Amino acid sequence: MNSFKNFLKEWGLFLLILSLLALSRIFFWSNVRVEGHSMDPTLADGEILFVVKHLPIDRFDIVVAHEENGNKYIVKRVIGMPGDTIRYENDKLYINDKETDEPYLADYIKRFKDDKLQSTYSGKGFEGNKGTFFRSIAQKAQAFTVDVNYNTNFSFTVPEGEYLLLGDDRLVSSDSRHVGTFKEKDITGEAKFRFWPITRIGTF
Repeated sequence: MNSFKNFLKEWGLFLLILSLLALSRIFFWSNVRVEGHSMDPTLADGEILFVVKHLPIDRFDIVVAHEENGNKYIVKRVIGMPGDTIRYENDKLYINDKETDEPYLADYIKRFKDDKLQSTYSGKGFEGNKGTFFRSIAQKAQAFTVDVNYNTNFSFTVPEGEYLLLGDDRLVSSDSRHVGTFKEKDITGEAKFRFWPITRIGTF
């Protein structure tokens, strides 16, 4: 009995903190690894993000969602809120007929206008067939944001209780243009902080 008391005295606080951390991870936060280039240049392939659960979903949040027809978790940006009409015309976003800026796209839109991202998709991380495929997609596109049929003008009406999610690299992202809108229950949390790699640690 004394040895157990001594154990609790020495390790009890540590075990309590460990238990609280484990419980908080189950209910309040998680981490996710970015897979692929769909969120370039905001988030890069392989980066690890801190995700907070149960936060209100706001427009332009970066969220983690579960694809209904698979076991995959994806990281995308909220563009359309429930009931919205979302329209794109030659890289201009209209939300309920009001033109809306997307400053997080400015860098890649400029590169698209300069050389259709051919030099970007030739750099590190785009070696081999992947780079060839990405360059061919970009070369074919007439705008940075197109629908699945490469139309530069298109629109969505977001159902109530659902959200339109798009990646920041619109040319290579598989998102709501391909799989449809996401129900609120399928959005697991908001990505708030990047903690890996150390050279890119911080908010975004």
